[in-house]
Amino acid sequence: MKIGDELPIREHVASNVSLFLYNAAVWNAHRIHYDETYTLDVEKHPGVIVDGPLQGDWLAQVVTNWLGDDGELIEFEYSNRRMSVIGEVLVAGGSITAIDGREVSIELFIRNADGEVTTPGQALVRF
Repeated sequence: MKIGDELPIREHVASNVSLFLYNAAVWNAHRIHYDETYTLDVEKHPGVIVDGPLQGDWLAQVVTNWLGDDGELIEFEYSNRRMSVIGEVLVAGGSITAIDGREVSIELFIRNADGEVTTPGQALVRF
């Protein structure tokens, strides 16, 4: 393990069904995350919006899948910076930015098909 090593990426394409189920599970009733007619006609968004917390979950999964049973997630943060809509291909990944003994710092990202980082994040893990 060394600085610059990349974590395995994960590709995500949210659908109406996956967003409806996610929002039901987290008790989020904001219709922009599952009701296309409402989202387009009432709130005037370009499409059904992928939840920020769901994207945070995707980033956490990148880290925890990479760690497996060999370590633990100590710190985690992310920030949604750009809107994403259903049907977009979003790629979640990260890379090691620092190693201090048993602790490893990771820079995380979700990128859209244009390569823009929509959701940056950071994690600290301990082995």
